[in-house]
Amino acid sequence: MSPASRQQWAACSDEALVREIRDSNEAAFTALYERYYQRIYSFSFLRLRNHADSEEVVQETFTSVFRSIDAFHGKSSILSWIYGIAKNTVNNHIRRSVAREQRVQRAERELVRNHVWSSPSTPEEEYSMQRCAESLRAQLASVADWQAEIFVMRHVENLPIGEIAARTSRSNDAVRSSLSRVKRRLVESVQAEALGGQGFASRRGVA
Repeated sequence: MSPASRQQWAACSDEALVREIRDSNEAAFTALYERYYQRIYSFSFLRLRNHADSEEVVQETFTSVFRSIDAFHGKSSILSWIYGIAKNTVNNHIRRSVAREQRVQRAERELVRNHVWSSPSTPEEEYSMQRCAESLRAQLASVADWQAEIFVMRHVENLPIGEIAARTSRSNDAVRSSLSRVKRRLVESVQAEALGGQGFASRRGVA
């Protein structure tokens, strides 16, 4: 969009922009986006306190605005309508984050129990278990959300590959490949921390 065209669209009223967006005019949508981006970002950031998450919510919000513009009937201002979409998007994001965090915690407990020991009996084992859990959390946080979700579905919820593929809209091969990569990283991380914990215990014993 040229500077002159950008200025022309920026001078349009909200009502005019909405009419053009209904006709799939991308320039009008860009003008509306630029007009209200900062307000929606600030609204999202107040709730989420995270730049990346707020940016994601803004993008989801304006995507919904573009797709559902015909649902806007003008009973309120377009900004109020966009705020309503942003509020729902933020709430959905928070719910997804809480569910993801719960799944990560379950995966941590499951993997530590399966690959290290059932329960710590000494301060050294407790220390090593905490280190393992921290390492697992870091590894799960380093992969894409869909990969962490697939891993938990398979190894914590015990879902079959076919059902995981259907739920995530991915092929069976893609699910298997992701599971293999993530499992390898997590197991290597747990084993490394377990060895580190043994070294710590040995040093404590020498001391």
